[in-house]
Amino acid sequence: MSQLDSSAADTAATADVDLYDFGLFDPAVQQCPHAYYAKMQQEAPVFAAATPGAELYLITRYDDVVDVVRDTDTFSSQFDTSSHMSSELAKRMADLYRSEGGYPPVRTMLTADPPAHTRFRRLISKAFTPKVISDLEPTIRDITTGLVDEMLAATADGSSLDFVEAFAVPLPVTVIAKALNVPDDRLADFKRWSDASIAGIGTDISIEERLDAEREVIEFQKYFAQELESRQTSPQDDLLTDLLNARIDRDTDGIDDVDPLTMAEMLSIIQQLLVAGNETTTKMLTEMMRLLGEHPGEWQHLREDPERARSIVEETLRISTPVQGMFRVVRRDTTVAGVDIPAGARVVLMYSAANRDSGVFDEPQSFCPERDGATDHLAFGRGIHYCVGAALARLEGKVALEELARRLSSFELDAANTFEYHPSFMLRGLKRLDVSLTAA
Repeated sequence: MSQLDSSAADTAATADVDLYDFGLFDPAVQQCPHAYYAKMQQEAPVFAAATPGAELYLITRYDDVVDVVRDTDTFSSQFDTSSHMSSELAKRMADLYRSEGGYPPVRTMLTADPPAHTRFRRLISKAFTPKVISDLEPTIRDITTGLVDEMLAATADGSSLDFVEAFAVPLPVTVIAKALNVPDDRLADFKRWSDASIAGIGTDISIEERLDAEREVIEFQKYFAQELESRQTSPQDDLLTDLLNARIDRDTDGIDDVDPLTMAEMLSIIQQLLVAGNETTTKMLTEMMRLLGEHPGEWQHLREDPERARSIVEETLRISTPVQGMFRVVRRDTTVAGVDIPAGARVVLMYSAANRDSGVFDEPQSFCPERDGATDHLAFGRGIHYCVGAALARLEGKVALEELARRLSSFELDAANTFEYHPSFMLRGLKRLDVSLTAA
């Protein structure tokens, strides 16, 4: 078992935190919430967190999270963040989409329940079959080796670089862009649209900041709407054409209809694939590099045995959990861990807390790639909403590690690193990670 890593060291002593000091949007808490989550597991496994508009019930124990995920009759995925917006923001957003010709949000995969979710999921799963993912490996490896070449050239004079900007962002962005047939000269726009899509998730931003982000989303919609329209007359062998030709079974008054996806539905699916396909993988890759930098022995073991890449990816997912949690809406009065939760309440399944539950994982704050049950983590969720892109993220992590270990004899985390995380309680990732590289 590895020694306690510095990124988790401050989670060891829950006695140092007081749940009365916990604030979901408190920047200090968001930088390292794990001690608070551990305290909740001990004293309040279903914790009512005060937020603007209403309480959120945070569910932190592993078994409770799994039970809730499985009970789709009681806990719905049809959460609507707009219901907790201020009336001013809701009105201005509606006006913005109307005036700019955007497509207001619709329910597809992430925010849909069966049977609608089942139909969307079945459609998208065709784009992520084991063969499709396996066929992407040469492309991922080519992109990875190219990025490593660029990093080594940039640091040939002994300087350091930001691993996030140089590697962790461009790798998954380029991979998912190729899957969506986005040309290379639009990659910067692709990343910008992705950032805008998550700007309001788990953060407390101003109305103007939120509206600015939505303008970027509308720009994204217009680009892909035009691409989808072009596929009607000029179909291609790509996911966009597949979406255009897909049919969703709908049962209306006992009559089965087969309808094409609406433009709003297709854009919603593409937006979810965009975010899920790069934001979370960027955060995983960055945290993986940090953990290995803090545990140079694990790096050397990887160089000696590249097969360890898979276990390092799994342990990184467990201990870092880029998607920290996910919302559910309570359909009917219920009880979780002895706590009564009323119908209509919103709960957050805290995957990050569950992945450090000492009742499930030995020494959960320690980075231990060879631990038993390494794949039992909930970083990709569980049940019907299990991440459709999990296999792709794992493959990108594995290939990245293999190529980095092959090309670098060692690397060091710069002493100047502040390890500052993006201010979100839902999506957790480092803003930058400065590293010095030594070529093999």
